[in-house]
Amino acid sequence: MNTITPIRVMVVEDHPATRSGLAMVLAAFPDLALIGQASSGEDALASISQIRPDVVLMDIRLPGMDGIAATSEIVRRDPEVRVVVLTTFTDLALIARALEAGALSYLLKDVTAEELAAAIRAAHAGEPVLSQAAIDLLSPAAAPGGERTISFSERELDVLRLMADGLGDRDIADRLNLTRSVVHFQVDSVMAKLGTTSRTLTVDMAAQQNLIS
Repeated sequence: MNTITPIRVMVVEDHPATRSGLAMVLAAFPDLALIGQASSGEDALASISQIRPDVVLMDIRLPGMDGIAATSEIVRRDPEVRVVVLTTFTDLALIARALEAGALSYLLKDVTAEELAAAIRAAHAGEPVLSQAAIDLLSPAAAPGGERTISFSERELDVLRLMADGLGDRDIADRLNLTRSVVHFQVDSVMAKLGTTSRTLTVDMAAQQNLIS
């Protein structure tokens, strides 16, 4: 008889009602297990080494140490722990800081139970998930006034060159010393700017425009 080894989840959230709601969501899925809760970044760091979660659901605005600082320290201590930011904030600077700190995914609290469960499973597998609002902010396809922007940052060009060499997101992240989430969304940004829908077409289009040799 096959048994499911549940994904071990910790919730870091300062609002008791939200913690209770998340506990109810997790309890509805047999492959997910809530193994710990914390109301601040300091509390999370104090217990995380003992409970060893697979995935941490992290709010950003917390008393004391905020969720971004806590994420950075969690990932520094144990890179195997996947951090999924779960927040109400869609500020571009916060999204960028969270991903740079090592968060794998960035979700808004209006996700459905099924979407949250799917994101936790994806995080456990090392795959990033980003809310549509965050995608829209991180990967602008058009400049104000509707004209397409085709200027690329140095980081985007570095990612493009490694894509052309056939590297996947994990290898690009290792080569550029970035998190996989940052690489994933840099790729999305490049594809949005070029108007492409596949990596192969993206590389071909970039070569045609002499963005890569």
